[in-house]
Amino acid sequence: MSSERTDRRMLSSPPTTSSAAPHLPPTMTSDLRRVNMESFWREVRSIDEEIDEEGEEEEDEEQKSIDEVELEEAWLMEAGLSSLVTPSLSEEVPAPAEVLLSTLTRQQAATVRRRLDNYNQTLKTRNRQPIRDVRDVFTEPDDEPAQRCSPPPSPRAESSSSRYHTTTKTIRRKTHRVRSTLPPFVFEDQQHASTPTHTHSATRTHPLSVSWSRQADWLLRDSPYSEGVAEHRGCGTCRDCLRFHGTDGGDVPFVPVAPSQGLVSAEDLSPCDLTRLGFISHIELSTFLLALGVQTKRPRPPRRKTRDSGVFAVPLNSLLEKDKKKFPEVKVPVVFQKLLCTLEQTGLQTEGILRVPGSAARLKYLRGELDRCCAEFDWSAVRQVEAAGLLKLFIRELPTPLLTHTHLSTYRSVLGVSSVVHQVQALQLLSLLLPEENRETLRALLAFLRKVVSHQDQNRMSLWNVSMVMAPNLFTYSQGNKRSIAKQREEMEEAVGGAHLVRLMIIHQDLLWTVPSFLLSQVRQMNQASNQKQFDLTKAKRRLLRRKNDRNQITELCAGVIRVQAPLHTKVSMAIQLDEQMRAKDIITRFGCDHSSVQHLYEVGGNICERRLHPDCLLLDVYRVNPRCDWLIKP
Repeated sequence: MSSERTDRRMLSSPPTTSSAAPHLPPTMTSDLRRVNMESFWREVRSIDEEIDEEGEEEEDEEQKSIDEVELEEAWLMEAGLSSLVTPSLSEEVPAPAEVLLSTLTRQQAATVRRRLDNYNQTLKTRNRQPIRDVRDVFTEPDDEPAQRCSPPPSPRAESSSSRYHTTTKTIRRKTHRVRSTLPPFVFEDQQHASTPTHTHSATRTHPLSVSWSRQADWLLRDSPYSEGVAEHRGCGTCRDCLRFHGTDGGDVPFVPVAPSQGLVSAEDLSPCDLTRLGFISHIELSTFLLALGVQTKRPRPPRRKTRDSGVFAVPLNSLLEKDKKKFPEVKVPVVFQKLLCTLEQTGLQTEGILRVPGSAARLKYLRGELDRCCAEFDWSAVRQVEAAGLLKLFIRELPTPLLTHTHLSTYRSVLGVSSVVHQVQALQLLSLLLPEENRETLRALLAFLRKVVSHQDQNRMSLWNVSMVMAPNLFTYSQGNKRSIAKQREEMEEAVGGAHLVRLMIIHQDLLWTVPSFLLSQVRQMNQASNQKQFDLTKAKRRLLRRKNDRNQITELCAGVIRVQAPLHTKVSMAIQLDEQMRAKDIITRFGCDHSSVQHLYEVGGNICERRLHPDCLLLDVYRVNPRCDWLIKP
């Protein structure tokens, strides 16, 4: 018992290394810091008691690091390059992998090459034949001329094609093949839904006064984050570190850029575009962290119990699959929304909300009732502290953590980044990598936590209090009495560092779901290259398309003129001349609104699959980047 108290005293003080320490605001007093730590340890003890009561155990061997071959193979597959590690039936690599490699920057391609080379070398040491040799995938820059799809034109900057890797080869199969080892809230009682059906975080205003120097203009740059930190390789400092060093402190959010600049939220892209965005974000994140000198280590995910029925310990996608039978547009599990709604209605001004634990026996009873029949559950009988306890229990018992097994260790690695601006950039890339159900649930949670902090004068829950309470629920799963003191101490240190990450995500949540310009540009390049691969139509198909076009009397429009289709409106089609000031909402206004649902303008086809445009988006910029797209108005 005395050794446990000693470990807790050690953890109550900030870690000595700056890379892993959550940087507390300079104005925070020692008393407030002690209160925050007490909140943290109270939450950890509460989790331990629940685990001891349920008798859950985890095997230590399950926490060992993944084998190096498995690690590299998993990385390549998550990057959309599975054909490089698994045998192919054709003589050439499938088009998606070849297309992806052709759109990478030189640094991103170097990261892929390093990973593939390490994977192949490890296989050879184990007397196993690699599927693809790295020399078959990449050539030296002087070996063959650059043949790649040119990037879409940018309305803000000149093309910088020299940045991109241009030496991808057509990959041949080896002879000896060896198999390698916030969203809309939908409730049954719709009168309680207070969130609009479609919101754009870029337009949110903050009560804090923020200087113009903290505008997140890095989102508009055409160059990846990994290129902007090149100075860090020589132990130098990049321009963003110099620019934001010593400014208003970490509690002041970076200002999102105006929606008219053409940025897009992840929820506005089609599943196809999101998949390709995930591939590029995965490669860019590894390249970015490597440029910053941060190493990532992925442990083997623990085995956790999964249930098919009930509410708790059920995967998010299973809950959503059931909810969508009644509410097709739902993106966050209904039970999670109910918990947030209950807390928002009655708990935002309750002192110690989220921090003060409810009765363990009462929580156990409520959990059983929710698992038994969630549809008939009486939410009016749930007190605020009980709703908070159920919310944290729901997050902790997810079979796959809200931040996912795949990315949880990378989240912790972000603590090794010395600059807050680069930490936010890394968190942004990680948020874009999360599955949709995890990303939307996290988004709803962070929006709620910001509301809790905004009422701190009444509920006494400051930003750091909220972060300390939520960190053990997001970054640790179970401690268990059978774990060694050293192991518990290590996990607690990770959770304390996790509080810093929770704090950053609450403050800068408006940026986490925004797709940077360079990533959207690379998605467009990938789509454009893929379209060129599929453009070789048979003569019969071409004749069929020509006859169809003749029947419809489709004529080529003049430059700067678009044809907008609105099949659900009285006017189903209209040709519109674009000007410098025309926005998406102006087009929708011209068609009028005959439907109760909110209508949006979509960019479809060309070098994008489908993108929902922000009402304030300038259309001429979109037209210049994607002149061959179709324009469609729909809900």
